[in-house]
Amino acid sequence: MKIQERTGAGVGRSAAPAQPSVGDRLPTPPRERKPALAALAVLLILVGALGATMLVLQAGDRIEVVKVTNEVQAGDSLKDSDVTSVMVARDDNIHYVEWSDLETIKTYKAKSTIYPGTVAVGEMFAKKASLPAGKASVGLALKEGHYPSDIKAGDVVSAYRVGTTGGSGSNNSGNGSGTGGSSSSGGALVDGARVNTVAEDDDATVSTGNLSLTLLVDQADAAALASAAAAGEVAIVHVPGN
Repeated sequence: MKIQERTGAGVGRSAAPAQPSVGDRLPTPPRERKPALAALAVLLILVGALGATMLVLQAGDRIEVVKVTNEVQAGDSLKDSDVTSVMVARDDNIHYVEWSDLETIKTYKAKSTIYPGTVAVGEMFAKKASLPAGKASVGLALKEGHYPSDIKAGDVVSAYRVGTTGGSGSNNSGNGSGTGGSSSSGGALVDGARVNTVAEDDDATVSTGNLSLTLLVDQADAAALASAAAAGEVAIVHVPGN
């Protein structure tokens, strides 16, 4: 009887195979190596490093050049008060005026108006002043009161002919009335002329109240303006455009 019980006890057991223990994992296939991708990654790293190096080298190759801080009119020369120095990246295709050449470039003339904030390049200057096509430069010696007190180079002005006509007193039909001096003026000789130069403060004419300056005008207006200037009958005023 005991033998039969032991045999019957195993009848209800599962016939499923035993599971392997946790430590007995199936072997995994080795990872596939991709040498081409590895080489590409290395190449990209090298290119990036080279690019960064070039940027550093270019940033370090800088030169000190001339920057204009005050407006310089055509035909004028640079002054120390008109410029400052700035650092820029060297570029052989741009003919910068280097700071070390400032004294030399001060002997040259501006070909056209140079505005504040401009970095100076050699093409802006010439050894001799030249006027724009169709323009003429007319010199004026103005009496005190015939010009704005704050006039300066670069201002836009209009020029008028002014003068006085004198008369002798006379009796008319015994009414005792007479004619005195009266002022007369004409229309504008020049509209929208630009002041090219103004006499320096140490000029002898300034201490007398007179002022010498030059106006850049159209050639067609030059003769009339020069004639009125020779007679001392020119006054100038500021106009919109300054």
